Amino acid sequence: MADTPEQHRTRMARRKAVVDASIAQATIERGVVIVNTGNGKGKSTAGFGMIARALGHGMKVGVVQFIKGSFSTGEEAFFRRFPEVSYHVMGDGFTWETQDKERDIASASAAWGKACELLKDESIAVVLLDELNIALKLKYIQVEDVIAALRNRPAQQHVVITGRGAPDALVEYADTVTEMKLLKHAYHAGVKAQNGVEL
Repeated sequence: MADTPEQHRTRMARRKAVVDASIAQATIERGVVIVNTGNGKGKSTAGFGMIARALGHGMKVGVVQFIKGSFSTGEEAFFRRFPEVSYHVMGDGFTWETQDKERDIASASAAWGKACELLKDESIAVVLLDELNIALKLKYIQVEDVIAALRNRPAQQHVVITGRGAPDALVEYADTVTEMKLLKHAYHAGVKAQNGVEL
């Protein structure tokens, strides 16, 4: 049986009191590390959503794209319009495309060097390290080096790290971790990558 209007108001008032008390306990203000991982679609998309949100608040942001780089994307075309965005596409494409491990390692190292510059810049409020998890999984970059750089970044700087296969040490260190789970993808039905969806 459905709640009466009065029962609903009473139940929502109790819930509001619980939520308000929980919010009141969250008093620490500092930069957070967010990891988006898993086999499902949306890891980078969520990261770029945070970049858009930061721009809406007038923040300066930095983007380093590991792995991706052999094709242009809508997010790159869009975010390069903003002078507040320091945007760096540093990959040579997916490893099965390049088929050159030494080149991939060199590209990942160069991208990590650029990431380290952003992670030291107090003027950058949010840093997106897109597909860094792939470089970590392949051991092109050492997770210990990443965690050390995260520990030493400016106190108020937020960092978003995306890609499948986030290493356990990074998951443990991060403040917020989301695992995207694949239930269904148009690609498996033969639908090619679409502008505005994948590109």
